[in-house]
Amino acid sequence: MKGHTPVLIVEVLDSLNLAPGTRILDCTVGLGGHAKAILERTSPNGTLCGFDRDMRNLELARVTLAAFGDRVSLIHDSFANIGAHSLPSMDGILFDLGFSSLHVDDASRGFSFQKDGPLDMRYDITQELTAETIVNSWSREDLADLFRILGEEPKANFIAKEILQSRRKERITTTLQLAEIIERVSPRRGKIHPATKVFQALRMEVNDELGQINYGLKASLELLKPRGRLAVITFHSLEDRLVKQFIKNNEQLSRVTKKPIRPTWEEQKSNARSRSAKLRVAEKIGGYEERDRKNKNSSSEAD
Repeated sequence: MKGHTPVLIVEVLDSLNLAPGTRILDCTVGLGGHAKAILERTSPNGTLCGFDRDMRNLELARVTLAAFGDRVSLIHDSFANIGAHSLPSMDGILFDLGFSSLHVDDASRGFSFQKDGPLDMRYDITQELTAETIVNSWSREDLADLFRILGEEPKANFIAKEILQSRRKERITTTLQLAEIIERVSPRRGKIHPATKVFQALRMEVNDELGQINYGLKASLELLKPRGRLAVITFHSLEDRLVKQFIKNNEQLSRVTKKPIRPTWEEQKSNARSRSAKLRVAEKIGGYEERDRKNKNSSSEAD
């Protein structure tokens, strides 16, 4: 937990309209940074339910939030499955997408090309699919499509071809092996490592990140009370585009923020992870808004 700084914390607290007694669902509780601040803001009787796919993160969050007693409950599961749990309706729902700093710092999890570790990349280590399986068994065409679509990697075809040539000689099992293969095709220039986009694509595929987000957003809407707030933090364009379209195309939601909220310059300087963060906020239509929308639709049909 040392060094962990929740992103856009002030903006999240303000966006969720928190008050004593508020009931919040934290779909990505992580290390408990946002959850702790939310529970403090909703004292003395606000409650929070937190989900996480990573059992280790969940255990660390349990320690962080222990002082709040029965005001907090934590569940080991993907937020895509929140509809399968008997949860009460919520005043606010938060998604902080992406992976935690602990995933990057722990080489044994295989998320980073900066340290040598197994090609794993699973949030939930009980699942079978790993990055190693993908890299060593997928066809060149499928690998190229993966890197191009989820990684937005312009050299996807060349990297996929190099991977196939390399794995014919020996199985690719470590993060540094893969990073070196990518660097042979795309030598390093500037600050951004050439393996960044490929590792992003593999991580997203291993954990079905876009699919999970889609299911999770739909399920969360069923739990959100009328006038309740939905706040979503994204870290790259594919996530943000999906969230933007979900809010825009859903008649039950009204945008609170027309443009995403970005971290202040001060936060970006103090927390490098926040630089790519975007916060989108929407409110579930209810009360007068719901009545007015129905009346408007009825009038349009009559016309």
